Amino acid sequence: MTDADQIDCPDHIPQIDRLRAIMHRLRAPGGCPWDAEQTHESLISNLIEESYETVDAIQSGDMVHLKEELGDILLQVVFHSELAAERGDFSFDDVAQGVSDKLVRRHPHVYQTSQDGMDSSQVLTQWEEIKRAERGDEEKPYLHKTGHGLPGLLKGVKLQKKAGKVGFDWQDHNSVLEKIDEELAEVREAIADNDQTEIESEIGDLLFVVANLARKMNVDPEAALERTNQKFFNRFAHIETELKKRGVSLEDASLEEMDELWNAAKSV
Repeated sequence: MTDADQIDCPDHIPQIDRLRAIMHRLRAPGGCPWDAEQTHESLISNLIEESYETVDAIQSGDMVHLKEELGDILLQVVFHSELAAERGDFSFDDVAQGVSDKLVRRHPHVYQTSQDGMDSSQVLTQWEEIKRAERGDEEKPYLHKTGHGLPGLLKGVKLQKKAGKVGFDWQDHNSVLEKIDEELAEVREAIADNDQTEIESEIGDLLFVVANLARKMNVDPEAALERTNQKFFNRFAHIETELKKRGVSLEDASLEEMDELWNAAKSV
């Protein structure tokens, strides 16, 4: 069956094969000029953007949106696999086989021996041990590559979680709250000294401890911050709308006017 046949007869083949055929056709001579120009590097921003849009769909609880965004994530996997196959590096089947083999290897309690008594924390510890052995990381620092490539807050949480697995952790959230007070005092001191390097360092320490508090309270700090970003957007949009009703622009409005409307937006 040709690519065209697979695309035109979607009910006769698995949809993943149809998607792969479409991508192959888009990259082939006579296909799409834009798709043909793309590289692994040029698609990085797309992958990041689609990942965050998927997170947004999950947080919104919109399953139709989530289905669409998961499709966009899958497209990125197929796209990168097609690029790699053209170079002879690997194929989509290699990607699927690799992750399948990994799942089997890292779940010996399911596929090799019956260990019904394991809880989720024990499973995660076992996963990390197997991963370190696979990568030959036993002789490298324990936190080697932990959170590599993640945004700062998420990387901080990954580092904290992994350190916590060997006992290096706060006893409870109250201890973390005390540390936040300590770090905030150090930020104030750095600001008073007008030491920009120290200010940056102390604010970093404060953010790291706040991420730790989020972890202790089972909160995803990145998701929590994004919810606050959206909340800020909505409330500021309310300020803008109400000012327009009064015939006042954002630039001409006083801080007192905007603060009044901000407080009103909190109850909307």
